[in-house]
Amino acid sequence: MTDHHADRPHEVREFFAARAAGWDTKFPGDGPAFAAGVAELGLKEGERVLDAGCGTGRALSALRAAVGPHGTVLGADLTPEMLQAAVRAGRDRDAALLLADVTRLPLPDAALDAVFASGLLSHLPDSAGGLAELARVVRPGGRLALFHPIGRAALAARKGRPLTPDDLRAEPNLRPLLATAGWDLIRYEDEDARYLALAVRRGGAGARG
Repeated sequence: MTDHHADRPHEVREFFAARAAGWDTKFPGDGPAFAAGVAELGLKEGERVLDAGCGTGRALSALRAAVGPHGTVLGADLTPEMLQAAVRAGRDRDAALLLADVTRLPLPDAALDAVFASGLLSHLPDSAGGLAELARVVRPGGRLALFHPIGRAALAARKGRPLTPDDLRAEPNLRPLLATAGWDLIRYEDEDARYLALAVRRGGAGARG
């Protein structure tokens, strides 16, 4: 099974570098959708969370609000221009920003309680490997939210592409992919208004909330 939208890291950087400056202007109304997506993680005060592939950091303020002043919020992205845009927007006040490839995170094992990842899966050259790396840095029983502020069908229509059966974000493909990487898919939504796949890191008591 292949992901036709996966790119090599330098191609991902080039794609987003060219779009970083106008990214937030292009999607001005996504803030409430991101806040609602973050809420699905059920974060608690003091927890440690990563926004993997954070881009301009549109989820960071919601993540900070969820874990409070004593929690830890990290934002990791491969593209310097995206992180620079996050800083210009003042979002570095909500999180520590890391210039990092999410398939090789500079974090110890089980360092996090949760990961939020918006639009990440389609840009991973090795989806299984990337999800396994996210599993490595999350404690057993921790959560992963794969999110997009628009559903698969609506996004495909926006791009003028058909939905294909081999789309990794489709539930029949995603569930075994997550399982191979150490995650159990516990909730799946694919509506016009949002895409959300919520998973729990194996080895713990499961999701809370």
